[in-house]
Amino acid sequence: MAEVIGADGTRIRPVPKRGKTFRLEELQAIVGGYIQIIALSDGRLMVLNEEGKLKNLPPNHAATELTRDVLCSGDYIAGDVLVCSSKEVR
Repeated sequence: MAEVIGADGTRIRPVPKRGKTFRLEELQAIVGGYIQIIALSDGRLMVLNEEGKLKNLPPNHAATELTRDVLCSGDYIAGDVLVCSSKEVR
């Protein structure tokens, strides 16, 4: 089940507007811009703002923790993210 992890620590469970998958427009609205997708080690995907650091979005500590094994040391996730299964993204 999909979950939005806010940079402020909030967590919500969004529902795709049309059926079972999020469309590009929904993903962009959630992260506030162009998307980037990271595969997590547990098989889920993390959708984030591709320009989050360039736009000085706040660090997302909870999302960064989920990516510790896939990010370079010292790197971090900025802004709100969506964590979901690959079946939920179209």
